[in-house]
Amino acid sequence: MNEIEEIPGGTITSPKGFSAGAVYAGLKSEEKELPDVGILYSEVPCAAAGVFTANRIKAAPVLLSQKNLSGRKAQAIVVNAGCANACVGEQGTTDAYDMAAFTAYKHNIDKELVLVASTGVIGVPLPMAKVREGIDRVMLSLKGGHDLAWAIMTTDTSPKEIAVSVSAAGKEFIIGGIAKGAGMIHPNMATLLGFLTTDAAVEPDFLQMTLRHAVDISFNMITVDGDTSTNDSVFLLANGLAQNEPIDADSPAADVFEKALEHVCLYLAKRIAGDGEGATKLIEVTVEGALTVADARMAARTIASSPLVKSAIYGADPNWGRIMAALGRSGVEIEGAGIDVYLGGLQVAQRTQAARFDPKEASAILSQKQVAIRVNLHMGKGSATAWGCDLSEEYVTINSAYRT
Repeated sequence: MNEIEEIPGGTITSPKGFSAGAVYAGLKSEEKELPDVGILYSEVPCAAAGVFTANRIKAAPVLLSQKNLSGRKAQAIVVNAGCANACVGEQGTTDAYDMAAFTAYKHNIDKELVLVASTGVIGVPLPMAKVREGIDRVMLSLKGGHDLAWAIMTTDTSPKEIAVSVSAAGKEFIIGGIAKGAGMIHPNMATLLGFLTTDAAVEPDFLQMTLRHAVDISFNMITVDGDTSTNDSVFLLANGLAQNEPIDADSPAADVFEKALEHVCLYLAKRIAGDGEGATKLIEVTVEGALTVADARMAARTIASSPLVKSAIYGADPNWGRIMAALGRSGVEIEGAGIDVYLGGLQVAQRTQAARFDPKEASAILSQKQVAIRVNLHMGKGSATAWGCDLSEEYVTINSAYRT
């Protein structure tokens, strides 16, 4: 029997053979001295996959990691928060290579097996003396995954981490993950970092294909503010220490591996959406009855990212017209006389006209910490779900003083 079970307190170091650590090196605010430089390490080289930002301006760590992943192998990830190492010219490239080389030297591995990630302010050079000193002080441990989850945070209010135990084809393995993101979050990746690990043996091409699909239905279906950053990276390392038969597309364990990875990515993605800068509510938008899945995805993301929809939900205002307006500009095929809209289980629009409903009941639904919006286009079988958050005054406050 195939099973996927969340591990209490699970994190990125829950799979066999992975360790991590993080330290405060002075890149973040000195008020709290939270860790800001960290390392993830595998005892053995891993099959590796990655998905990166669609932004045409890519930070130096993204370009280096893309290059290193051409060999489909990795053994370590080094990361810093507080500085994006983006838009600083050739110095950025030099510093990204230096981070990889210094980490490789410390752990006696090839520098091509080190992936690099950075997050923080754009246009500011890395304080490399602090970064090197931080890398040198990082001590790896099995519990260090929790520290690494804290180290990658910028404006996040809490760490995001999970691990699941998987039973498939007579073998057991674990998938773990951490992620960060709170602002500049929008489909096609965003200001997010996601690190995923598994002790399963997985064929590299299948690993990449499965990661891309999982990212597509999770991290690419969340939005906070409509902006996509220069540094977004999701890495997946598989070290094979579970000693299972390598999983590929034709393996008996392929489906359950894919479902387990989707579970981990969806959990992390929804945690990011719910922790959006200034957010007070998590919004889930489901569009069904579209002509195609692509149409459903586009419609759901447009509604979830609409500033008017987001601000109405913040104020618990059941103004369903804003949902209809966002849908109408989404670019999907619709029939104006056939659209139903629900807030939670309450229908507020029927066939593109107002339904009879109690505004106080609708407002109470929108006052909850999690708000579900469902739209039925009655045109086909395409459906998709996107996640976002409400828009509060705190979002403006955070982003008007991000550097000051």
